[in-house]
Order: sequence, then C-alpha cells, then structure tokens
Amino acid sequence: MAWNDSGNGKNPWQRNGDGPTDLDQIVQNWQRRLGKIFGGVGGGARRGNSGGGGMVLAILLLIAWAFTGLYRIDQAERGVVQRFGSYTMTTLPGLRWHYPFPIETVDVVNIEEVKDSKFRTEMLTSDEAYLYIDMTVQYRRTDPVKYLFAVEDPETILGDVTESALRGVVGTSTLELLIGERREQIPARTMGEVQQTLESYGAGITVTSINLEKVDYPPSVQEAVDDTQKALNDARRYQLEAQTFANDIVPRARGSAQRVLQDAEAYRDKIIADAEGQSQRFLALLAEYKRAPRVTRDRLYLEAIEEVYGNSNKIIIDSEGSGNLLYLPIDQLINNSSSRAAGSETGRSATAPVTTDTQSEADTSRERRERE
Repeated sequence: MAWNDSGNGKNPWQRNGDGPTDLDQIVQNWQRRLGKIFGGVGGGARRGNSGGGGMVLAILLLIAWAFTGLYRIDQAERGVVQRFGSYTMTTLPGLRWHYPFPIETVDVVNIEEVKDSKFRTEMLTSDEAYLYIDMTVQYRRTDPVKYLFAVEDPETILGDVTESALRGVVGTSTLELLIGERREQIPARTMGEVQQTLESYGAGITVTSINLEKVDYPPSVQEAVDDTQKALNDARRYQLEAQTFANDIVPRARGSAQRVLQDAEAYRDKIIADAEGQSQRFLALLAEYKRAPRVTRDRLYLEAIEEVYGNSNKIIIDSEGSGNLLYLPIDQLINNSSSRAAGSETGRSATAPVTTDTQSEADTSRERRERE
C-alpha cells in the first residue's frame, strides 16, 4: 500500500504523525550544542541563546574567512604575496596560506609559459624604401616580482621596445640587403637589442625568439615599387653591359699600346746598334788609314766603284783596243728572264719581249754611239 494512500493514514512528509519540524528549532538546537562545545551555558538557559548564536556565527565566519587564505602554486608558477599592496615574499610551488583579503593578496605568475606578441609596422630603410614587416615576439615572465612592479604595462613596453629596436635595424640597412642576404639577421639583431633594453628597464621579461613572418612592400605602394625595381634592374643591366664592353676593349687597347711601345723600343735599339756599328767601323777604318793611307784610300775607292758598277747595267770597254768586238747582251738576257718570270705570274708574258727588245735596241744604239 502506498504512503499517500488514504487507507494508510500516514503522510510521508511527517515524522510519526507529528507536525513538520520548525527550522528555527533546528538552528537553536545546533546553537546549544555548539555553545556547550565552546563553553556556553546549558540547554536550559534559553535567555543566552541569542548571544551564543551570534558568537558561533562569528566564529564560523572567521573560520571561513581563514580558509580563503589557502592557495596552491603549480610547479611552473610562482606566487607574489602583497600585504596591504606592498610586496612581502615570493612563494614556491605547493599548498600555501596567506592572510586573507584584504590583509594580503597573491598574484600567481607562470614563469615557464611562452607567450606570443604579434607585431606589425611600416618603416623606411636607409635607402628610403617603404617596408612592411610582420613578426611575432615570444617571451617568458622569468622574474614575477619585476614583471608586476617594475613597469606599469610590460606587454606595452615590450611592443614599444621591439618597434624601437626594429627601426634601428631596418633604418641602417638597405632594402636589397633586408629582403636578400640580411633577412635572417633581422630577428637576431632585433632580439639582442630588445633584451638589452628590457633588462635596463627591469621588466622581468626574457625574449625567447623573434619570428619574422613577412618582409615586403605595403600594397598601397606596390606598383610604384615595381616601377622603381624595374628601373634599378635596367640600370644594373646597362652597367653590366658597359662593364663587359670595357673588359673587351680596354685589354685590346692596352695590348696595342704595348705592341707599339715594343716596336718603338726595337726600332730604337736597331738604330742605336747600327749607329754604334757604323762608328766602330769608321774608327777601325781610321786606324787602318793612319797606318797605310794610300793603300786604304785605293781600297776604299775600288770598293766604292765595285758597289756602284755592280748595281749598273752599263758595259765599259777599252776604247783604244782594235779588232772585232763580240758583244754579248748579258743585261738583255737578264731582263728577258725577269720579264718571262713576271709574265708567267700575271698572264702578260706576250708583251714582255716587245718591251725588252725595244729597250735592248735603245741600249745597243747608245753603246754604239759611245764606242764611236
């Protein structure tokens, strides 16, 4: 049979058929029990119930307030305890307790967590190029006391210091170096300057890395930058072409000049050697002439006549002789031989004998007149 059945005669929400328990009565019963525990009056002293209940409530509140001072610090964390806003101590990992609020407060700082700070800026290089840079700064809060008390807003300080250091790096380098060979040097140089500045400020932050995500031109000036880059490429190409031409023409000019100088030196040495030889020959001849003047003079005369007539086609005979003269035209024969050789080479051998015969007849007539 169910509890709420009318035939049962019992109400499940009542105890043994009694009326419902009064909540105030329950509280009073607990107050009496606690009063006995803490040295209060007996259960018959009803007039002390009100004062004892207030004391117990205060004690309970005090215990609860004391329990609010419990806190736990993980292995990667540090607790910074402040008493009335002033730094008191730094607590290590474990279960800790401090005077509850408002006497003391605890700020828990994770010193192992690596946090990211995005950084974007636009700046000018040393050659007045407009550059857009997107980078990420990773850092840890290694000194919780300095992080909380040295500067007002460490993250803002980190951004300002990073921008200042980056401007110092970019502002002293050209665009070509920053985009090309010095791109990998930007994070290292910036990180060194940022860390040095943060240490001088005592910010309690250690920069672990700087990742350079983008180094490029802003979209608003991309077209102008492309035109500038094209002009620079054309100028560089023209310079290379001019340098190539110079590398070709200058060595040849230097070689020609060196050859002319060598020829001039050789001609000078030849003239000097000939002059020295002539002078030595004259001195030797003078010595011979002093020893035998007549013999030397006759020899010189004969040598001169031999040289003169050796190059001449004239035939000289003794006019005092008599008898028949057998004339052998040696010069004509020589001329004929020369004419035939030249004619065989040029294809004009047929005309050579006519010219030779005419010249030979003229020479023969001239020699007859001389003999007569």
